[in-house]
Amino acid sequence: MTHAVPSSAAEVISRAYEEDLGEAGDVTSISTIPADHRSLANIVVRSSGCIAGTPIVEMCLAHIDPSITTIRLAQDGDVVDAGTIVLAAAGPTRSLLTAERVALNLFGRLSGVANATRAFVDAVEGTGTSISDTRKTTPGLRHLEKYAVAIGGGVNHRMGLFDAVMIKDNHLAASESIADAISRARGLVGSKMIVEVEVDTLDQLSEAMQTDADVVLLDNMTIAQLTEAVRMVDGTKRTEASGGVTLDTVRAIAETGVDVISVGWLTHSAPALDVAMDLESA
Repeated sequence: MTHAVPSSAAEVISRAYEEDLGEAGDVTSISTIPADHRSLANIVVRSSGCIAGTPIVEMCLAHIDPSITTIRLAQDGDVVDAGTIVLAAAGPTRSLLTAERVALNLFGRLSGVANATRAFVDAVEGTGTSISDTRKTTPGLRHLEKYAVAIGGGVNHRMGLFDAVMIKDNHLAASESIADAISRARGLVGSKMIVEVEVDTLDQLSEAMQTDADVVLLDNMTIAQLTEAVRMVDGTKRTEASGGVTLDTVRAIAETGVDVISVGWLTHSAPALDVAMDLESA
């Protein structure tokens, strides 16, 4: 499956280079590299993993210098070995060096998210459970990080506060009851928007089952509690498990029969993939 690069990518790239170049530009490359010098550049993955962001690298290079030419040698979603060249570029050496760091920062970050997601997806293979992201994303990079999750085989949760209702414990603390909170939410958004409610106990789940919530978020429950929760719901609502999920625990959670497991770690703590640009004179 192919995934479109988020439309916000161009703005993210523009802001990143404004931050990096300031008003003076790349003073190191300008002062040390002749204007007519040209090079070949290879974008290399130093450690094995699932990659995401090759189109972003191309956009970065074009942002700095549209005359740079590229050949994509691997596609987003590919799992590559250490040492793999994923993209080759040619153009003015100054331009390649100016573009390098922002391009690698984004590519390494997105590949790290995709690689982490792939590990979780592989861990639950065959269970029928999906791996989902959360809103625990880097400010300004949410669309790109969620793109990387999708590239890694995960599914995207709500994009923000605007496209689904998620009633959590703090909302419930300010409400009369679970039923009251869901009724008020449904009265505002109608029947077409997803309404999800977080429950911490099986008693809360029993209350939620009496409402028209679409999804119940089973938060920080034990395996035994999750198993019982899935039995109680019996397919009448979608079930999502969350809270402290790791690669060591995700398979057992999936085997309880929950529909989705959401993992904030994918976007707030996944390590960047080790990537580099190797340059040689043309």
